[in-house]
Amino acid sequence: MEKEHTREHNEEGRGAATGKRKTAIARVRVQSGTGQIQVNDRPLEEYFPRTLWATQVKAPIEITNMTGKLDIFAKVTGGGLTGQAEAIRHGISRALLEINPEFRESLKKEGFLTRDARVKERKKFGQKGARKRFQFSKR
Repeated sequence: MEKEHTREHNEEGRGAATGKRKTAIARVRVQSGTGQIQVNDRPLEEYFPRTLWATQVKAPIEITNMTGKLDIFAKVTGGGLTGQAEAIRHGISRALLEINPEFRESLKKEGFLTRDARVKERKKFGQKGARKRFQFSKR
């Protein structure tokens, strides 16, 4: 049943996927269009004021030479702006695979299909932080 749904997207030039990074979760829809990118119903440049974040979001589109051919709509929650930008990048990369599976090689080479699983380590009891200890006194 899931395979038929994917094939349906391929014919229409549409794809949808979820991207994650740290505590940020992005639901991304990709469809053929004019190249507009919206994040939480706002333009990309308005939502991500730093060019670094916008560049990260656009990276999978530029690598697959789909610039100006796709409209991207992302809903993202949780985390900070860096984590959100990377979650959207992950989601766009996965959605592009639904449109064209031939993109896999170039996206995988850049590492955009791998979920970056690094998260903050929890603080341990009896310690000052995750790794830092209280000062030891022998006497």
